[in-house]
Amino acid sequence: MDPEPWAQCQFGHANLNDPRRTQRLVSLATSITQQPGVAVSRLPLSPAEMEGAYRFIRNENIQASDIAEAGFQATAQQAREHDILLALEDTTSLTYKHDSVREELGHTNQGDKNRAILAHSILLFSPQSQQVVGLIEQQRWTRDITKRGQRRQHATRPYEEKESYKWEQASANMSARLGEHINKVISVCDREADLFEYLTYKTQHQQRFVVRSMQSRCIQEHAHKLYDYSNTLPLAATKSLLIPQKGGRKARAVTLEMRYARVTLKAPANKRTQADIPLYYVSVVEQSHREEKLAWHLLTSEPITCSKEALEVVGYYERRWLIEDYHKVWKSSGTAVEELRMQCRENLERMSVILAFIATRLLQLRFMKVSKAEVAAQCCETLLGQKAWKLLWLKMEGRPLPQQAPDMQWAYERLARLGGWKDTKRTGRACVEVLWEGWFRLQTILEGYELAMSLNHEDL
Repeated sequence: MDPEPWAQCQFGHANLNDPRRTQRLVSLATSITQQPGVAVSRLPLSPAEMEGAYRFIRNENIQASDIAEAGFQATAQQAREHDILLALEDTTSLTYKHDSVREELGHTNQGDKNRAILAHSILLFSPQSQQVVGLIEQQRWTRDITKRGQRRQHATRPYEEKESYKWEQASANMSARLGEHINKVISVCDREADLFEYLTYKTQHQQRFVVRSMQSRCIQEHAHKLYDYSNTLPLAATKSLLIPQKGGRKARAVTLEMRYARVTLKAPANKRTQADIPLYYVSVVEQSHREEKLAWHLLTSEPITCSKEALEVVGYYERRWLIEDYHKVWKSSGTAVEELRMQCRENLERMSVILAFIATRLLQLRFMKVSKAEVAAQCCETLLGQKAWKLLWLKMEGRPLPQQAPDMQWAYERLARLGGWKDTKRTGRACVEVLWEGWFRLQTILEGYELAMSLNHEDL
């Protein structure tokens, strides 16, 4: 989809109490999408358009939450087209160092110099079509700098006032937007979501989930705790997994042993008034003599009666890394949300929300190259638009246009090559930055084409 219709789809129904504001939002989002990674001050806008853009960003009557809600509703509409969806969740911090906004932001765990806005995001992903559907929820907040390190007071605060309440609040917000379609959504969360209150909420509201366990809890089925119980379970299957290189960690292939069972988690000693939680448990542990072995202990609402169903749950959890990639894209050169230099928090939030949805569009580029064993070839015109794919073909192929648009894999590879990627065994899959560079160059070609078409022959 071309930038303008995409922006219209995302933000065209925003309720900003003035249709002119909504129109300005669509126009600004279109301009940013056409010029990825370019600051607002450097966008190719007329003086009047530039002034309008800055008025929008500085307008105290426009709430970032209203901009976001328009995008969430657009995602909810698209979610209806899918039979099953993974709601991938995680929290990140948007860090800023410039003095003008420092006092309005909260502390982080990265030292005294940095101040940040925290953001908890939920990204919908279709495991069947291998598509990033969109952003369905995002909360933003700052930590009170005066309460840093006050852990004793934290322990006595009500659950609803704790930062960990974000998991339940996010699920409630997502459920309100999706309505009856929430029953086809599976929340996929890392260990931070292993909260008895959160698991209770999901179970009582019959919401589906896969949560990685953080602690070996007491269970009704065994005298010892959950992880000890897993050692008594029969081996259900083995699974091969490639752990990618990250930081100082080398890439390695591992074989995982999988076991599963139905269990009932006992309420913790300090929550005896709460009911025990029946659910399913999947243990995935690396076959190795290493001291630090890969081990996933997964708690899920999904019924598991055979190894195939257990492997399916593990596959859902394997997709959790995508939300981390989303946050990387949000911060990368494509949208560069942490490079914003607005002079107050409200302006920062208005721009960061717009960029949050543009980041989902960028992440979709990663899933252009899909395995034919996973999903049938998809037409690239749905993402690139008719003009863009044709110009990409002429630029990269140098041959007459085909009668039908190529598939997503072709578009992925050609965009990556346009961005400077070389398809070798050493380089592997193209990174987001390379795809973004290819996208940027394609938009430049498209802009040149539009300008050329606007000229009359006598003007040349």
